[in-house]
Amino acid sequence: MRARTFLQLLLVTSGLFLLASHALPSNEVIALIKFKEAIYDDPLLVLTSWNALDSADPCHWNGILCSAAGDHVTNINISRASLKGFLAPELHLIPNLQYLMLDGNQLQGTIPREIGLLKSLIVLDLSNNRFSGPIPREIGDLQNVEKINLRSNGLTGRLPPELGNLKNLKELRLDRNKLIGTVPGSNGTGFRFTSRGKPIGFCRASKLKFADFSYNFFVGKIPNCLHYLPRSSFQGNCLQVQEIRQRPAAQCGRESTAKIQPEVNNRHHRPAEHVPEHKSAAKPAWLFALEVFTGVMVAALFVVAILTTVKKCKSKSSIIIPWKKSGSEKDHLTIYVDTEMLKDVTRYSREELEVACEDFSNIIGSSPDSVVYKGTMKGGPEIAVISLCMKEEHWSAYLELYYQKEVAELARINHEHTGKLLGYCRETSPFTRMLVFEYASNGTLYEHLHYGEACQLSWTRRMKIVIGIAKGLKYLHTELHPPFTISELNSNAVYLTEDFSPKLVDFESWKTIISRSEKNSGAISSEGAICILPNSLEGRYIDVQGNIYAFGVLLLEIISGRPPYCKDKGSLVDWAEQYLEVPEVMSYLVDPELKHFRYEDLKVVCGVINKCIHPDSNCRASMKDLCAVLESDIDTSISAELKAAASLAWAELALSS
Repeated sequence: MRARTFLQLLLVTSGLFLLASHALPSNEVIALIKFKEAIYDDPLLVLTSWNALDSADPCHWNGILCSAAGDHVTNINISRASLKGFLAPELHLIPNLQYLMLDGNQLQGTIPREIGLLKSLIVLDLSNNRFSGPIPREIGDLQNVEKINLRSNGLTGRLPPELGNLKNLKELRLDRNKLIGTVPGSNGTGFRFTSRGKPIGFCRASKLKFADFSYNFFVGKIPNCLHYLPRSSFQGNCLQVQEIRQRPAAQCGRESTAKIQPEVNNRHHRPAEHVPEHKSAAKPAWLFALEVFTGVMVAALFVVAILTTVKKCKSKSSIIIPWKKSGSEKDHLTIYVDTEMLKDVTRYSREELEVACEDFSNIIGSSPDSVVYKGTMKGGPEIAVISLCMKEEHWSAYLELYYQKEVAELARINHEHTGKLLGYCRETSPFTRMLVFEYASNGTLYEHLHYGEACQLSWTRRMKIVIGIAKGLKYLHTELHPPFTISELNSNAVYLTEDFSPKLVDFESWKTIISRSEKNSGAISSEGAICILPNSLEGRYIDVQGNIYAFGVLLLEIISGRPPYCKDKGSLVDWAEQYLEVPEVMSYLVDPELKHFRYEDLKVVCGVINKCIHPDSNCRASMKDLCAVLESDIDTSISAELKAAASLAWAELALSS
């Protein structure tokens, strides 16, 4: 009896020991759950096994690898899974993590600085995502890291010199981002050594075998300690080198020469030992009198001009905006605009939108110029809020005027196939410029076509989307006066409702505002009060022919399921030209994901595409004519879809018999 009891106790104890040895610390499980919660779209269902309520060991979750004892997570490898979301900062709770490989997804937002707490990390691969913002300095604390790959994102700002602290770093890939400043061979501002001859910056990374800084906006020179790298590692920047192909001067701006070169020269050149002084010769009395007289006349004319300007401005109401923060409360920029411009547009407070968008944590899209949040108004509709990514000190008088005019332009749009502007937000503390649109719950057309959801788009549904887009463009081009055009018409500008009805949204209008402002940035000073009359605003740039060409490319994308440009296959238009006008091979254009399609519809669409992409813009048809053709010649009725499905069924039956 005693032996039996002892055996049972031994078995129970052994079981508890095995259970304990395979149990992950609670903080690591929490970190994994937080990672999953930060992902809002998992089209390939790679995270379906990540269920904390299951008794399954997290070490068996997809993409997770644990230590031999099963007591710590050491590897997270979820590559090319089309995940959409953010990188949860809680990952730092996994102290033994050695490999974090999330390349080839659609993760966005900034890289959390908590990454620097992963002291055991050997490989960090976040390439081919949509991360934005600066590289956190804390990455310089990853003393064991051997490989960092951040290529093909939207990272901005300067390279933190702390990257030079990574003494075990062997491979660094930062190409194809929007990084600026110098490559920090030293401390990020020049190329020097310490007083004891100890290098700082990348010159300290003695094990660095390969690095790629290409296709950014780096300026200055290549550090001497990095000359062993291939020349291609520095191409496509704004560097002062002749033997490597760099960006055109227009893309680099003035920073590449005006700001960097003097700083470098000051550190490398000693001051001249002797600089002779030249005393100016005494001026003749008549010349001095002439200068005094001229100065008095100029001052008088200036006073008259000021008085005339003030008199004209008194007839207009003004908006006083505290433009730049300063010690004096009198430092304001007075902008005179037509106060009637925005009187019919709803103005939201930042606090309202912050509550609706869950403290601005619900991000559904981002670009270098803006961030898009999803929210729900209290007792109202779901909304999409576009927030401009620009600091107050970079804002200008013309930007404010163009912003207000753009809000007024968008507010006059009202059609079933265009996104409706619900209002705007303009505040100074904190600095805020936002647009509020109605939300289309089914995402973008681009996502459905290219990220595993194309199966939801049957031929009839695609034809309905085509006609809906055509109706929306017809309204914008011909029924609005003056006309309105979409800044960047593509499948990302087409949002789908629950029933897959298309909505055209101009989320890239910020680029129009900024580009127009750059042309006039020198016309208004930010000091003092200035009178700007409404008629001084130039009209919104209208590119109807560009929209028509883009519509043709969009039709090709919809019927073929191919993106407008593919690195391996080149331009979609170039590929399609061989099939567009030859009936015998026209069916090769159709997306292989489609089980059936109507050949009659295909011929109509191909005819419209040819009219849209004609090289001579004068030969392109108007949206009014194109819309009429699509509406009259394409059958989107249920009977047409059933007929096509029946034909497919008979064909399959014939093949199987």
